Formats: sequence, C-alpha cells, structure tokens
Amino acid sequence: MHGEYKIPGGKLVVADVETAGTGQDAALSDVVISGDFFLEPAEALLAINSQLVGMLASVPVAELAVVVARAAGPDAQFIGFSPESVAIAVRRALGHATSWHDHTFELIHDEPREPHLQMALDEVLAQEVGAGRRGPALRIWEWERNTVVIGSFQSMRNEIDSEGAARHGVTVTRRVSGGGAMFIQPGNTITYSLYVPTSLVEGLSFEQSYAFLDDWVLGALRELGIQATYMPLNDIASPAGKIAGAAQKRYIAGAVLHHVTMAYDIDADAMLEVLRIGREKLSDKGTKSANKRVDPLRSQTGMTRDAIIESFLAHFAGRYETTPGAVRKTELAAAQVLVGEKFGTEAWINLVP
Repeated sequence: MHGEYKIPGGKLVVADVETAGTGQDAALSDVVISGDFFLEPAEALLAINSQLVGMLASVPVAELAVVVARAAGPDAQFIGFSPESVAIAVRRALGHATSWHDHTFELIHDEPREPHLQMALDEVLAQEVGAGRRGPALRIWEWERNTVVIGSFQSMRNEIDSEGAARHGVTVTRRVSGGGAMFIQPGNTITYSLYVPTSLVEGLSFEQSYAFLDDWVLGALRELGIQATYMPLNDIASPAGKIAGAAQKRYIAGAVLHHVTMAYDIDADAMLEVLRIGREKLSDKGTKSANKRVDPLRSQTGMTRDAIIESFLAHFAGRYETTPGAVRKTELAAAQVLVGEKFGTEAWINLVP
C-alpha cells in the first residue's frame, strides 16, 4: 500500500507498507519511507523503517509520530519534514487518512444570499459531507448585502459600533468558527468555503491544517503575480499587506469547514466606523492605522473580481479532480430552517453580548 504527504512549503514523504493479520490484529509487516526530504544522520531512516514494523495498523498519527521520533534518536535532524509527516504518510497508505487526490471536489460558484443563510449553508454542507450524502466541495460565495461576520466567541458590543452599522446598512451575523470579524461589502470581497472529510486533515493540528487547506490558494495567487504567504495562525498576506483571513470548524460527524474571506477592494473608512478595532490589536500587528493593515487584490493585480475568481477556480481544477456543482434544493431548505432555529435568532447573534 502506498501513501504520500507533502508539508505545505516543505518536502514530500512517501510510505510504502505491507501488513499481516486481519481486523484489529493487522500490523505493519514491511515499511519503506522515502521522499525528497533531508535527514541527518542518514542511518536514522533505516531505524525508522525497522521500528514501524510490528505497529498495529490502527495506531493513530500521534502514536506513530512518537515511534518515528524515538527511532530516529534525540540528535536526529528532520529537514523539510517531521515525524508527524511520516506518520500521516503511513496512515494514508493504510487508508485511514486521505489526500486531495483521493477525492473529487464539487466546484460551486453560488448566487448572492443573505448573511444568516450563508452561515446556515456552511453548517449544512459540512454536515452533509460528514454524513456521506455529498462529496467534498469548494464554494465561492456571493453576498446579497453589507455584512459583518463575527467569530463564534466574539462579543457583539466589543466588536460592533451599532450606530455605524445602522448608518452603513450592515447586517451582523455570527459564524460557527472562531477568529475575528470580517467586514463585507458585495463586490469588495471574495469568500470561499471548503467542505472536506476529516480524513483529509488527519494527524494535522489546527495550525497545520490551516496551512494545508490554504496551500492551493497561495498557488493561485502566485499565478496572478502575488507572492502570497501563509501567516500563522490564520492570515494570508503578501509583502504589500494582509490579503485574507481564514477560520475553521471541525465537526464530530467527520467533516471540516474551512472558510476564507479575501479583500478584493475595501472602504476602510466605512469599516472603521462599523468595527471597534482596539488599539491593542492594531499595535500587535505593528501599525497605528487599520487602513494600512489590508492591501486588497484589486490594487495588487489590476484584475476584475470575476477574473480573479475564474482564475482561482481554474487553478483548483488544475490541481485536483473536480466536477461542476450547486447547492441542492434539500440543502437550501435545511439551511432556511436552520436560519429560523439558530443563525437568524437574537440568542445566537448575541451569544456573547
């Protein structure tokens, strides 16, 4: 059995394994780890292969990584990879973890929808993937009105200036994922969601999975001439400034929701009238003005928003197996119910007053 894992910005790790036994007693009987990584001392690789033999095929990534690190020894240097990446490659070979190329992704460029319905659709589509009723998908959003999306743990009164929101016709909604507030004006942002099975990020920490799931869009941005990089924990930036912020939610049902909002253009004055951006947060970012924190895609590329979206979708389809998709009527109906029961209610919107 064959499995591969490439760390974003790092090297490829390949695991070729054989097993003996059946069911819960199945164990690794032969292991060959290879790749374009660097490892010192080189002899450590033979020790890793040897120590993995005999491990139960059901052992999770964390335990396998401990065995790999112990086998390599305390002085070993993993360059361009890590014990965890070896463990993930082994799990993929065994069929417990999956890679991008194990899936076909629906590409959905959705129609404009009201803010609370967008939040509900994210939850419904992720749950559908977890339940196995739909395959993984990439959905490009369109916004129907001015919106501020606050993170699930943010305080409404601390983040939002209610008078400014009313003045600019802003609807405030709360998402299921953490992170900071996003100021949205239709036509000024590019928002997308990935709905994937948990197996795609098995063994990855939240921080690692952010970089892993955003790797494709960094490639798409570089094709547009933007030297974009991932900035831990959840930002995408270029030398000119911040481009996007990501957020993520993992569901017990077996799915991951990963969504990103990018600035295509920005009305910074309106944003500052609506959002209460504290001095401490700005100083942490090394700037005195929120206007200087964001450099939108329009000024960096000179391209129309539609052209950038088309380029993103083409890049994704060039990397992975895709098929055209759409939000299903049953999914839309379920999301509309969820708006009435959760996302459109005062109890949810003001969950943290």
